[in-house]
Amino acid sequence: MYIKKILLLIVAITLIVGSIFSYTIYNKIFDSNTNFDEVTKEVLIPTGTTFNDVVTKLTPYLRDVKSFEWLAKKKGYATRVKPGKYVLIKGSNNNELITNLRSRNIPVKVSFNNQERLENLAGRVAEQIELDSLALLQVFKDEKFLKEHGFNLNTAISMYVPNSYQVFWNISAEAFRDKMWKEYGYFWNDKRKGKAEAIGLKPKEVVALASIVHKETVKIKERPRVAGVYMNRLKLGMKLDADPTVIYALKKSENKWDRVIKRVLRKDLKLEHPYNTYKYKGLPPGPIAMPDISAVDAVLNYEKHDYFYFVADVENFGFHKFSKSLRQHNNYSSKYHKWVNSKGIKR
Repeated sequence: MYIKKILLLIVAITLIVGSIFSYTIYNKIFDSNTNFDEVTKEVLIPTGTTFNDVVTKLTPYLRDVKSFEWLAKKKGYATRVKPGKYVLIKGSNNNELITNLRSRNIPVKVSFNNQERLENLAGRVAEQIELDSLALLQVFKDEKFLKEHGFNLNTAISMYVPNSYQVFWNISAEAFRDKMWKEYGYFWNDKRKGKAEAIGLKPKEVVALASIVHKETVKIKERPRVAGVYMNRLKLGMKLDADPTVIYALKKSENKWDRVIKRVLRKDLKLEHPYNTYKYKGLPPGPIAMPDISAVDAVLNYEKHDYFYFVADVENFGFHKFSKSLRQHNNYSSKYHKWVNSKGIKR
C-alpha cells in the first residue's frame, strides 16, 4: 500500500510538472508577445543581418525577448535570417512573428519621374530601397546590357518609364534594372509602337522629343501642340531650335548639373555640342531628361496644325504664343524679351 501511494504521488507530481512545462511552452509559442500601441510596426532587415542584429532591432517591440529567441532557434530562423521589409502586427505571438519574418517579405513602392540623368535616377531609387546609388548606376551603365537591348549611354535613360512600381526593398541592382526593362516592354505595347511608326519615329526617338516637349511646357494640355511644332520642323528638315537642348548642352559640356539657367543667351546658341539643336538638325543623341508619360503620349498624338514657332506668353504665364510665320513669332518674341529684361533676368 505504501509503495502504491508513492507511485501515485510520483505520477501526480510528473503530471503537474508536465502540465506546468507544457503550459510554459504553449505560452512561449502562442501567447501575445508584442509591445507597441500601433496596429503594425514596419521593420527593415538589411542583407547580411545576423540573428543577434534582428533581436536587437526587435527588442523595443517585444514583451518577452527571451521567448522569441528560444522559438526562433527551435524553428531554425536564427540561422536563416532573410533580408527585406516586414510588418509586425500588434498582438502577434512568437510563432506568428517568426512566420512573418521567414516568409512575408513585403514589397515597397518605388516612384521616380523627371530625372535628368542616370545619376539622378540612381539616387532617387536608392532613397527608396536598400541599394546605394553607385550599385544601381553601375548596372544602369552596363554597356553590354545596353548594347544587347538596343541602347547606349545617351539613350539609356529612355528605358526607364516614370511611374510607381512594386519591388522588394532588398531587390538586387540587376533585378531592378531587369524589371524596368520588362516594364519598358509593357509600356511600349503594339499600340504605342504602331503610333510611333505612323509618325516616322522609333520609341527612343519619341522619348527624346518628348523630353524636349516636357521641358518646354508644364501644361499637359499644351504639350500636343508643342509636339506638333517640332514635328512640323522635323518634316521640313528644319533645326528644332529648342532652348532646353541648349541648356542641357551647357550643363553637360561644363559638367555642372546643378547650374540654374533661366535665360538662354545668343552666345549660347553657338555652342558646339551635339545636343545643341540650334547647331544641328534633327533630334539630339538622346533625351535631355526623363519625360513623363503625358509628354510621350503628346508626341505620339501630336496636334496637326501649321505652327512652326512658339514663345512664352507673358500675359498668360505657363502657356505659349504660337505662330505660323517668323514675322508673327518675332513680334511675340519681342514682347517676351522686353518682359524678361524688365524683370532683370540676365542668366
